[in-house]
Amino acid sequence: MRARLALPVALVAAISVTATACQSSSGDGTAGSNAKNTPASASGAADYNPTPYDKVRDGGTYTTSGTFDEQGNPFNVNSTLTAARVWAWYNADAITFSPTGEVRYNRDYFSDVKVSVKGGNQKVVLTLNKKAVFNDGTPIDWTAIKATWKANNGSDKDFAASSTDGYDRITDVTRGKDDKQAVITFEGVNPSWPSLFSTFLHPKAAKVDAFNKAYVKKAHPEWGAGPYTVGKWDTHSGNITFVRNPKWWGRKGKLDKRVYVNLESTAAVNAFKNGQLDYVSAVDAESLKQVKGLKGTETRSGGSPFEYSLNFNTKSSVLGDKAVRKAIQESIDRTQIAKIQFQGLDYQEPLPGSAVLYSFQKGYEDNVSAVLKYGPDRAKEDLDAAGWKPGSDGVRAKGGKKLEVGYTLLGDDPLGKATAGALAAMLKPVGVRLVIKKADDADFSQIINERKFDLFLSGNRSMDPYGTRYVCDTYCSDRDSNITGAGSPALDKEIRATTDMADLGRQTTAVNKVERKALQEYAKLPLYSGPSTYSVKKGLANVGATIFYNPLPETVGWEK
Repeated sequence: MRARLALPVALVAAISVTATACQSSSGDGTAGSNAKNTPASASGAADYNPTPYDKVRDGGTYTTSGTFDEQGNPFNVNSTLTAARVWAWYNADAITFSPTGEVRYNRDYFSDVKVSVKGGNQKVVLTLNKKAVFNDGTPIDWTAIKATWKANNGSDKDFAASSTDGYDRITDVTRGKDDKQAVITFEGVNPSWPSLFSTFLHPKAAKVDAFNKAYVKKAHPEWGAGPYTVGKWDTHSGNITFVRNPKWWGRKGKLDKRVYVNLESTAAVNAFKNGQLDYVSAVDAESLKQVKGLKGTETRSGGSPFEYSLNFNTKSSVLGDKAVRKAIQESIDRTQIAKIQFQGLDYQEPLPGSAVLYSFQKGYEDNVSAVLKYGPDRAKEDLDAAGWKPGSDGVRAKGGKKLEVGYTLLGDDPLGKATAGALAAMLKPVGVRLVIKKADDADFSQIINERKFDLFLSGNRSMDPYGTRYVCDTYCSDRDSNITGAGSPALDKEIRATTDMADLGRQTTAVNKVERKALQEYAKLPLYSGPSTYSVKKGLANVGATIFYNPLPETVGWEK
């Protein structure tokens, strides 16, 4: 699962940046202040105080900032990372991954898993725990697996599914030896199948109306399952409290309560400093400075399965011209954008070359550099050739229309403003006027879903290691998740052909090749990933920089 971030950029507190990025010699290669010391790949390290279940004490409360999202169903196209994280605290966490991506089956849900291939087609047999039930008493059996498949396979377009990839390769889900066994048959072989059933839907939630609307600003604990359930879901304050689930059959949750307090990012840092929160994200120099070294706390930092890109709305009047999109991308010095993001963090990474794979993953290639070179002079030539002529005010025009492009900026954080200012400074010399349009954080979903932007910086967080599975979600022209609207039926066909490949290595090679073609639409420009850095109270177990690992809720708590 790839979850869109609830905010376009994870921002916390103020940072002092001079947004003049026009003197850099190169936007290619490395992101950081000292290119000589930049590593060949981004950090793949994990840092989360891994603690065995029996070493976590019974009791206590774990409190962080956070809230529910507009759309709380993580299978829905309008869901975000917030929705996925909240969902995991009161719904099934049946399959997880280690920090490096190895599959882990949760025996509280699956007592046995068998995978076989016959006649070129894959069969997965899931035997469900006999004790497994949803909170309303409905057995978790083969019908839940089938319902999840039916809602997400794309056969019924009324389901606003986040991703049909993989589900659409399943030809049938049938009852096995009894109701507690699901037999899943694929057309061909799908090596990334575990990502399809890491969680699942209650059959009642897998009906169209419920799938699209039931979780909008609402929780349905009766359709959930797991060691915790909803204690309080306050739609007025946005606060959430999870408590132990008396109907849970598996390992008992260690915590008495898990609490989300709805706070803006700056307020969250202050709340952590005052001891009101147990954990806070430190994403820039100022926030890190405020929380680092506080008595009774420690910093945990590691790799980041986040990818932030600048998205170009190809349906907007000016950006419908590919030559304009290409020229803008050639004018952007990504190294300078990364310096703004990482200033004061003592962190470096190579510039990202893919929107689907990370540089610390096997098979990753720098596809961006293969199709794009930083070059403002080249950008001017491209605009000249496309008929955009410089005006007396320095802004190009064509057919009486000025080359003005909107940049939608959410919130009022100085780091976000600095990034917008840097982009404006880069585009001005080539004759493009960047018009910064401010919007509220709460407008995120509407801006994305209705494409109310020209340029928009947003990110994805990979919840599993199968990045190649999501290449169609990112680049196919007929996917709502492709917020740029770029692509073509011919390219879609090439992209979808990669899903037929059983061998992950061969598939990754093919995905790299097709991503290079997709990037030549010049509609998406990967900018940075960044570190995952958190300040936590000492003794907090199984929380921090986990890469692809999402610790099971029952294992989170305080060391004995």
